[in-house]
Amino acid sequence: MATFVLVRKDSYYDSVLLMSVTQALKGLSGVEDAAVAMGTPPNRALLGAQGYAGPELDAAGPNDLVIAVRGQADTPGRVEAELERLLADRRPAGADADVRPVSLGAAVRAHPDAGLVLISVPGGHAAREARRALALDRHVMLFSDNVPLADEVALKRGALARGLLMMGPDCGTAILNGLPLAFANAVRRGSIGIVGAAGTGIQEISSVVHRLGGGISQAIGTGGRDLSDAVGGLMTRFGIQVLAADPRTQVLVVVSKPPSPAVAETVVATLAGAGKSAVVHFVGGPALRGGAPPRPADPARGVVFADSLAGAALQACRLAGVRGLPEAPAPPDQARVAALAARLPSGVALKALFCGGTTGQEALALLARAGVEVRSNLHPSGALRLENLAPGVPAGYPPGAGGGPSHLLLDLGDDAFTRGRPHPMIEPVLRNEQLALEMADPAAGLLLFDCVLGYGAHPDPAGVLAAGVAQARARRPDLVAIASVTGTPEDPQDFHAQVRALEAAGVVVESDNRAAAALAVAALGRAGR
Repeated sequence: MATFVLVRKDSYYDSVLLMSVTQALKGLSGVEDAAVAMGTPPNRALLGAQGYAGPELDAAGPNDLVIAVRGQADTPGRVEAELERLLADRRPAGADADVRPVSLGAAVRAHPDAGLVLISVPGGHAAREARRALALDRHVMLFSDNVPLADEVALKRGALARGLLMMGPDCGTAILNGLPLAFANAVRRGSIGIVGAAGTGIQEISSVVHRLGGGISQAIGTGGRDLSDAVGGLMTRFGIQVLAADPRTQVLVVVSKPPSPAVAETVVATLAGAGKSAVVHFVGGPALRGGAPPRPADPARGVVFADSLAGAALQACRLAGVRGLPEAPAPPDQARVAALAARLPSGVALKALFCGGTTGQEALALLARAGVEVRSNLHPSGALRLENLAPGVPAGYPPGAGGGPSHLLLDLGDDAFTRGRPHPMIEPVLRNEQLALEMADPAAGLLLFDCVLGYGAHPDPAGVLAAGVAQARARRPDLVAIASVTGTPEDPQDFHAQVRALEAAGVVVESDNRAAAALAVAALGRAGR
């Protein structure tokens, strides 16, 4: 096999698009590997580490499209032809399909009624484009990551001065006026409004709300750093105020990964002053910091503290007057727990591989509360935190406390796994590859997954996951696999079809992410681990 590097000068494309194009090119006959990316210094360094080299790569600039291929001698020509077809298929349809604005100003002039700008450019350029959009009095959804913290604070303060939303950076989910943006699910309109510093947290809550019979008025993403001390919850608090003034929104929900305690109190105070019923769930924070579980309802302040993402959805639906709701999330079915525990050998190790950071954080918190020692890249610090992870390398399996099993939970959407590669929600085969590596642990026998549906996600994530489980079972026939599916029947992938695909592969599917993690905890406990 030979390597080839092709460069198209001044041909900028969105990174999400290029990730999907890369995966399509890898499927071509005679192609062993392919990568399509902009010629930024980090991308060029990554390609060099993967064995690509040459003057074309060295000379590529940030606005140049780089196509790197490893394959047979006739590969480059076929790859270029397929690349052109793929890019052509993704150009906008309609009368102005050949009109591609070359600047944000030109795009706004071409679409003067558009009230929001979605930005997905390399992090080094993202803040500049966001400032331009705000100066044009447009709300901003900043999908880009790797934006300096100081820029985020300045952008959000500038947006607040104009009364505009500044969602992000690293904001991957929003639903505005019924329109799902980036990674979001198809949910009915309703009276529940969400403000979230947690992308898959918004997805899990909105999907469970839909399946319980409720609906979403708006879902405002803020970016994962919003509730840090540095940012101070600027956009979360503004989002609460926006939804408090929205007559369609009757119930407020705030969800976040572990926040700064001081900022969390400020957010709760803002909720209490909003004049509407409110639900809060700070995912995993207390359990992962060794603190107490989430506090109970605070009726005097009109705020309910949920203990899980699904619990937040249930509480919100109850406050919204949805009928026929269960009293509380159901505990794991004991007959199912016993049946799974009977299949688990002595000293079994849990391997939990998550595409969503928030769903992974929730599962990790439930395991931590149960006293299960789990190594993870989601731990904020300490001996159990995993560092220096990389794709294609197993996380390893040193013994746990007292020589016990090496339990593992990975957030595969972390930057360490996605730099120069698709997010696993876009290309879930990457999770299968990591699963195959982790199965080298001879104690691996209990698997835990999320399966995230919606716009922007892979068209058949359950089918890909089922294939990965089948490959693992070829090595370990008795292993137990548990999963949840985040999504709705109206999603492009169809929630029910995805559940059936997993169950047909022998995966135990629970009603939500909390329930799946709780079942794994109960099975380990019942087996005496």
